Amino acid sequence: MDEKALDALDGEVLDWRFKAIPASAHGMTVGEAREARLPLDDFGTPLLTLDAGALDHNIAAMAEWTRDAGLRLAPHGKTTMAPALWRRQLDAGACGITVANLPQLRVARAFGVRRVMYANTLLDPAGLAWLSGELDIHLHFEFVSWVDSVRSVELMDEALRLARSQRPVDVCVELGGPNGRTGVRDDGDAREVAAAVRKTRRLRLVGIAGYEGAHAHDASERGRGSVDAYLRRLANLYRGLEYEVDEPVVTVGGSAFFDQVADVLGDLGGNVVLRSGAYIVHDDGFYRGISPFTRGTGGDAPLRSAMHAWGRVVSRPEPALALLDVGKRDVPFDEGLPEPQLVRGKGPLEGGRITALNDQHAFLRDSSADVGDVVRLGLSHPCTALDKWTMIPVVDDAGADRPVVVDYVRTWF
Repeated sequence: MDEKALDALDGEVLDWRFKAIPASAHGMTVGEAREARLPLDDFGTPLLTLDAGALDHNIAAMAEWTRDAGLRLAPHGKTTMAPALWRRQLDAGACGITVANLPQLRVARAFGVRRVMYANTLLDPAGLAWLSGELDIHLHFEFVSWVDSVRSVELMDEALRLARSQRPVDVCVELGGPNGRTGVRDDGDAREVAAAVRKTRRLRLVGIAGYEGAHAHDASERGRGSVDAYLRRLANLYRGLEYEVDEPVVTVGGSAFFDQVADVLGDLGGNVVLRSGAYIVHDDGFYRGISPFTRGTGGDAPLRSAMHAWGRVVSRPEPALALLDVGKRDVPFDEGLPEPQLVRGKGPLEGGRITALNDQHAFLRDSSADVGDVVRLGLSHPCTALDKWTMIPVVDDAGADRPVVVDYVRTWF
């Protein structure tokens, strides 16, 4: 990555643009605020924080697991859209960063990411012209996109012809499945797409791609069986295609079934590239329940949720109801509602459950929290948590009575 661009983030001035930042820190640079080690009590609510120890643990745990499994890791950058965190993942051994759309790709290139997987089909002619220029100018830049139809191959090839590209764009045939997302549904069609790529001058077939997470949403025997069947199909197709490179890749992997990826595709060795992304933040909801680390098929130590929200009780209009000043604009709710965990400075929360969210309020029922208390919430699904925050404080220990802010993470969603 571009170390100068990353280091320049320390010079960004904190002010009203960042809803997490207290007025007392306005005018400080990120570097100055980090050195100041401000107490979390100085920060208002609603608030999202990351936990320094949990981030360290999760990055190290996944790096060790992929090394032991003999796989490579290009974590999905969409989870955090935080180049500073991408650097830490790359420093821990990741071979590249995955993105899902053109704006994310531009962020990656702005911070000098040299190897990018584009887990989608890039068809925008203007975007392809820009990409062509990046590849022609920056010879160290490596890029791989997906294709899942002959038509997408034709459109990409034509756009690159008009852009007068000098370097071919590497592509993988994407294999999908019934009721899944994108990806060729029929193996015969996949072979036709591969043949169409090989006939072009501006595309190069370098592997196949897929996403096993689209085939199960739980770790039941049936769900895991569907994942295994899909991965075996992917492996068979991988072995049967003709590629234009000596070491073609097969890239798969969300954050729920990467253990099965290793079991089914492990004999393909270093050609397997995982794209798991949620592991770095993890959660107290969906991924806590489904992660291989939780199920005992990942590493020895479970991943830890690195994200928490903080909301203040602003009203107790009924005996069993408290309203927090945190809502849909601040926290995720697509994979489960927040989980009340503790009251800052007082310890674990006695009872309590979030039953609903409005735009700016959370309904906390059956708890001991009083007006003015600040409640820490566990969250589910990091991909829809961090996107609501442009500057995220990192605390030394989210479970401490008085956490201290030790860093700041800038995001670009």
